[in-house]
Amino acid sequence: MELDIRQIMARLPHRYPMLLIDRVLEMVPGKSIVAVKNVTINEPFFQGHFPHHPVMPGVFVIEAMAQAAALFSFEGNPEVNPANKKIAYYLVGVDEARFRRPVVPGDQLRLEVVADRISRTMCKYTGKAFVDGKEVAGAKLMCAIRVLDE
Repeated sequence: MELDIRQIMARLPHRYPMLLIDRVLEMVPGKSIVAVKNVTINEPFFQGHFPHHPVMPGVFVIEAMAQAAALFSFEGNPEVNPANKKIAYYLVGVDEARFRRPVVPGDQLRLEVVADRISRTMCKYTGKAFVDGKEVAGAKLMCAIRVLDE
């Protein structure tokens, strides 16, 4: 299953400058995803990180993995859609994060996330990010689903 940007925006609440997924290449609902983020010099964080040597902050790479996880975790489940304004899908834990090389403008970040456990309230994942076939980052992620009070 592939998704374009319109389909991604229908499934995630994030918008510029926080939407960090441009396309989904492969998705197995409830199991795994392969998605991409095209990194350009126009990203707002490059103004300050760093003007003389632009590097994508590692926290944004982790956030991109979490957004990818949200896309495949509940695909086809009408009760849980991260874009639903009555539901919040939070990144609540990051373990074993490793950053192996900088991500810079012009890179295409390939995000590969696999579900370790998905439940109605808590989910765990293993995520990796690659540029040109080389791993640039990896982490264990934990996300929580909360119903918001109106």
